[in-house]
Order: sequence, then structure tokens, then C-alpha cells
Amino acid sequence: MSNDYGRPPLADEIRALVGQRLEEAAGAGGVRETLTVEWRTQPLSVEVIDMPVDRLYYNPHSHRIRAQRSHDPQREAELKRDGWQPESQSYLHYLLQALPADPDKLDPEFDKLMESLRDFKQNEPGLITRDGVLVNGNTRRAALKELGVAHMRVGVLPESCTLEDINAVELSLQLRPDRRRDYSYINRLLAISEQQEQGRALADIARDFRIRESTCEQELWILSCLKDLIERSAQGGNRLRLLDFENHQEKLRELYRRYAKESAVSRDQADLLKENRLAAIVLNFSKTDVRLIEPDFRARYLDRNLPASLRTETGAVAAVVIPGLNRTVAAAAPAVAEARALTDTILQAKATENTDPGGLSEGARKASEILQQAHDAFEDALEPAGKDARIRKRKQAAPDRIADACKDLEQGITDLVLSRGSRSLDEETFDEAVVSLRHVLRKLAQESARSISAPGEGVSWLLEATRQEGA
Repeated sequence: MSNDYGRPPLADEIRALVGQRLEEAAGAGGVRETLTVEWRTQPLSVEVIDMPVDRLYYNPHSHRIRAQRSHDPQREAELKRDGWQPESQSYLHYLLQALPADPDKLDPEFDKLMESLRDFKQNEPGLITRDGVLVNGNTRRAALKELGVAHMRVGVLPESCTLEDINAVELSLQLRPDRRRDYSYINRLLAISEQQEQGRALADIARDFRIRESTCEQELWILSCLKDLIERSAQGGNRLRLLDFENHQEKLRELYRRYAKESAVSRDQADLLKENRLAAIVLNFSKTDVRLIEPDFRARYLDRNLPASLRTETGAVAAVVIPGLNRTVAAAAPAVAEARALTDTILQAKATENTDPGGLSEGARKASEILQQAHDAFEDALEPAGKDARIRKRKQAAPDRIADACKDLEQGITDLVLSRGSRSLDEETFDEAVVSLRHVLRKLAQESARSISAPGEGVSWLLEATRQEGA
């Protein structure tokens, strides 16, 4: 759950100004601008007023930059202590302009927003509390501030607004079909998780985010997996951050689907797949490369390329005692433990390298060497894995096409039955199609006889049927 920062320092002064401007808007006559929001499950129209940009506060609870806050640990610590102080608000202003995957860079989408505001002014109002805290429009306020615009149009929430209301309204506005700028991938995961932590049913969360319940489970599994990786990366005060995985969305989703499928057969094989793919993801291999990694990847390809410095001998499987239950269960299989140890080594090296991108310290240089060795080993292993995958694909091509043809024939039988009832069959065309089928089966039999040295039941039938037909 988020910290409750209390009210901003100038809350009373801003509340008085908001009240004054609401009164002026009510007494102005004419058509008054309103903004409709979802308020405690019901639509609510709120008044829109102009407010000085410098009298508005960024929302420290905003889901838009939740993951990016860890970019600068020292400034994040100050933000956690007091989200309203100028230093914290300045940090939020910086993050709202930054690229989600790399906060050191300016987000091109922010440039587009500034250009739109410069050319067309503010099309949609933001949304604030009576204390001047932005519930929606944080990024717009940052853009207006950069452009030097003095005022911002904002809707005003009711006086009874709470932190829970702020979070609910922000999400409802962000998830509208006409939203202007999406949450980044990791911030979306955090928003889903936060809703679950508040005790909401998974079905309700899925409906609000306009996704299937199974997709919601997938996203929560991925976030849990990433948090585990961050804990495992910790070494000497260094650790990875959630934003380090911002660009791996599709790879992580494919991992979940493949892991779930493999878990139904073997949990150990699924864990092997998971650890090896996670290591490849941390090493920034492409989606197509990661897709080549199967449970037997290390045993068949990686071990022969892995340097001795990255090998870990785990020995025999030990038993683990469950505290409080006086029961024991088997620990991870040796192969899984070795794969996990390799992933941990890569995670810790990556965390160390990230703290010193220039590689000036001794620790950073050693970490870079480890990552380079691991990358080379995976790259050398992926080459034969890719060749074998292409061979397997070619081996399956002919059987897959025959299976598809069988499905089409079964559908043809159904269509034939239906046409008999309505007397709609074109018998001449049907006869021509069957003649074509006979020719195709003859060719299939000829090539099967040349390609298959020990025919099974199906091929034997095909050869005998065409032989008899020919006689």
C-alpha cells in the first residue's frame, strides 16, 4: 500500500482559492464546463476551473511513475519521507518527462505532448482535489510548466475525497478507451497488484482493466517473478529495479505461457525452462532467441559452452524441513539448483554493472566480464539450438499438413450430409474434386514409398490402397 503523505503545506491556502474560483464559475452564468468521472462506482460531473500551474502539486501516489521512482535511490528516499517538499516535487517533475525504460532519457511521447499543447492548447481538463493535488493530468502539468503556461484547466473533486478515492479515480480515467498516454508496462503491473492488495476480487480487477481474468493472473505472476529476481540480485547494497525489466514485456508473457504449459507435465522441467529463459532475458537476448530455450537447453547446448567460472556444483538433493510442521520435502533437483545459481550470478553481476555503467570500479569491471562470458556462452549455445529447432520444424511440416487436410475432409463430410438434406450439392464439381484427391493420394503414396524405409500402419495402408487402385 502507498504511504499517506497527509495534506500539502499550502493546502488551506489552495483550498480557499479553489473555493473562490468555484463560486466565480457558479456566478458567471452561461454554459459551465464540467468533467464526468467515475466516483464511488457512479458517474459524477464536477466543475472545471482555471488554476495557477504553480499552485498545483504532483501526486506522489501516481501510478504513472511508480516503478521509475527507484531510478535515484537517494531522491526516492526523500520522496518517501515527504512527497510535498520542493525536492520531491522536482523529482516527480523529472520522472514525468523521462522515458519509462530509461529515466536518463527524455520520453519522445512527452515531446509530442508539449508540441500538442503548444499548437492546440489544453483540450481536456486535468483533475485535482480541493487541496490542489493532481489526480489526473500530472504529465500535462509538467508539459505546461516546461512551456511556461501560467494556468491549467482542472476539474475539482468533492471535499470528502480520500486517498482510496484518488487511486480509484486515477485508474478509472487512465483505463478509459480514449486515454491519451498509457501507463508503462511495469506501472500497469503495479496498479493491478495494488488493487489485489486492497482485497478486490480478481474478476473485478480484470473488468476494470479490460482484460481477461487469466491475463490478470498472468500479470500478477510476472510481477511476483520480477520481485523475486530483484531480491536475488541483491549483493553489497546493489540490486536491480523493476524498471530494468520495462522492455521485456513480450518475453515475460511468453515465459509465463510456456512455464504454465510445462508445469502441467513436470515442475522441475518447468523450473529449468524458467531459470534459463530468465537468464537470457537479463542478458538482453531477443524474443526469438529466448523462444529457442527449452527445458533441455542447458544439458544439450549450454553446458559445453559455459566457462568453469560460471559453473556451480550443487551435489545431491537435500531435504528441506518446513518450519512449524515438522515435515520435510525434497529440495530443488540438482539441475534446477545449478540453473538457479547461474541466474543468480548473472542477476548480481547485472545489478553491480548498473550502479557503475562506465565500469570505473573494480567490482563493475568484474561484473562486466561475468556478463560478457555468460552472453558468449548463451550465444554459442543458441546457434545449435536454433538449427535443431529449424530441423524439428521441417520434420513436422509434412505431418502437420496431412493432419490439417484430414480436418478439412471431416468438414467436407459434414457439408456433404447437410447438402443431402437440402439437395444443394453440385455433383459434377464434387466428382472432379474426388478425382483430384485420387491423383494427390497417388503422388503421396509414391513419395512416401521413396522417403520411408519402414512403413507403419498408416503408410502401409496408403501404399496398398493405391496399389490395388492402380491394378
